[in-house]
Amino acid sequence: MNEHKFYYFLHIQILLLIVWSLLTGLGYTILCYVFDMAPFTLIWFGAIIAVSAWGWELYRQFKYVTINKKKLKKWYQYVQLFIYSIFGLWTVLFILYSDITEHNLNQVTVLIQVTASILAATFLFSDKKLFIPVLLILIYPLVVYFINLDETKGYFLAFFTLALLGFLLYASNNGYKLIQQIFHQAQQDSLTGLYNRRHFMENLDQLLKTLKESKKFSFILLIDLDHFKNINDTLGHDVGDKLLCEISNRLNTFCGDSKHVARLGGDEFMITSYPYDNYDECLKSADIFSHEIGRLLKEMYVIDFNHIHISVSIGVKLLDSTLSNSIQVVKEADIAMYEVKSSGRDGVVNFNKALSSKISNTLEMERKLYFALEHDEIELYYQPQVNKDGLICGCEVLTRWYNPDLGMVAPLEFIKIAEKTGLIIDLGNYILEESFKSLQTWEKKEHSLEQLSINISVKQLLHESFIKRIEYLFNKYLSEKSQHKIVFEITETLLAEDIHNVISIMKKVKNLGIQFSLDDFGTGYSSLNYVREIPIDELKIDKSFVRTLGENKSDEMMLKTIFTLADIFNLRVVAEGIETDTQFEILKAHNCNLFQGYYFDKPLKKDDFEIKLFKQKVKKVKIEMGKKKILNKKHIG
Repeated sequence: MNEHKFYYFLHIQILLLIVWSLLTGLGYTILCYVFDMAPFTLIWFGAIIAVSAWGWELYRQFKYVTINKKKLKKWYQYVQLFIYSIFGLWTVLFILYSDITEHNLNQVTVLIQVTASILAATFLFSDKKLFIPVLLILIYPLVVYFINLDETKGYFLAFFTLALLGFLLYASNNGYKLIQQIFHQAQQDSLTGLYNRRHFMENLDQLLKTLKESKKFSFILLIDLDHFKNINDTLGHDVGDKLLCEISNRLNTFCGDSKHVARLGGDEFMITSYPYDNYDECLKSADIFSHEIGRLLKEMYVIDFNHIHISVSIGVKLLDSTLSNSIQVVKEADIAMYEVKSSGRDGVVNFNKALSSKISNTLEMERKLYFALEHDEIELYYQPQVNKDGLICGCEVLTRWYNPDLGMVAPLEFIKIAEKTGLIIDLGNYILEESFKSLQTWEKKEHSLEQLSINISVKQLLHESFIKRIEYLFNKYLSEKSQHKIVFEITETLLAEDIHNVISIMKKVKNLGIQFSLDDFGTGYSSLNYVREIPIDELKIDKSFVRTLGENKSDEMMLKTIFTLADIFNLRVVAEGIETDTQFEILKAHNCNLFQGYYFDKPLKKDDFEIKLFKQKVKKVKIEMGKKKILNKKHIG
């Protein structure tokens, strides 16, 4: 049985023993009074009242949340003494009154002693230190009494009493083992032997109550193994399980009795510290301890001849007397841990006011994003893509969100939230439909575009309705010719997913006539193997390579490698983030196909982009007319 449940159980038994002793003692005293044998019984019952009063004080004093370990141990010792005293008094009564045969008082005394033995076995079975000695104290005088009867039946009764002792010890011991087993199974992790989530949450609830009363401080660590799924996928779940056991052993050994270690499930572990007297001491200890844990768990593991190296992401949450919600506490530690994940993993983050404010802002943004489409707050912008002559031949569709309260929200912020919450599906469908509508409008007005690039998220691509949605929108808005102008831009993070599933879906999408562009190429997970396997038509060079062209020779060499790769796999190349004439000229020299950036134009609203297309169309017409005039003059001449 875990500690606090054991003490609470014992706490209840004090009250039960008091009630039974007072009621039974009062009844016995009244009986003796009726038979004119009250004087000593009154003294004895006075002792019962005094011991019961002491027991009541122990019962009243008990507050597990406010008692420290030292005081709790002392309280337990007093409870042991109380229990020995209460049953000792009943034994004294038995010794004094068991020989009084008048009015069969001896038989009443024997019955009470047997009843006391059964109660002791029933009330105290959770503690071997109590039920074994108490049963011996109660049963031994009974055996002696029956033997001293000096009759055959006395020997039989002595034998049966010893048999009763054996039965009570057996039953109490089995009850003790069963309750230990039940609590072990309910509160310990079957794989690692550590405490499980249920026990951890109970312990954390208790700790928060203790801190509230004592005004002390503590901390918890939420530990998550980085890329643990890769170990299961590559080496097998057996190796993964053995790794979890080895990590558990390291944590247990390192923490000892000074910390409380639990496995929440999967590859997540939780550690709780015991209270500190002041905040600074607690903060310093949490910082030192969390980094020591990180170093400990990064040391190499040898499992089934596999040499394994792992890193961990650790979220830290400091606890004080103001906290009462254990679920919120774990959530905040979880937020801190995911902050480590989002920052590249392998580190420690302490949940603080800045992070809390950031999360609050994110939640507020998430709440408002739910209504963004409904309130027409999402607008599409179109950034021109030009050819070597500077003529617009395509565009990238970009999403902007303006909220009256939040102002203009950066796409990186709200797209991340949309993906996390699943809103990306509705948002993605809206972007697709509006983009197709725009292309349809421009086609009707004979504004010639070679391609329209639309960003597609991982969740959107992998969603079961994605292909059906495209087919529906194609049939509704685009001609077969226009459909081939659609380019879906996917980022390299998509390749971190199930690559075979991704490729399968991409091939189905390509059968509809859609092309694919690999966005931000060179900054993520891509490799030559991925470029060879995935069915893409275009590479989009990330602006980080373009930014320092003309200044950084290594970036120019990288560009040369990318263009060579594109030639090998027969891929178009689009460069984004172009801001200077130098960058444009260098990229043209490498035979880049399309160019995009503020050097040509910023992202434009639909009407403004259409004006650009119209002006370009007029310019083309004027050029053609000019060419015709020149030809006519030559012909006349």
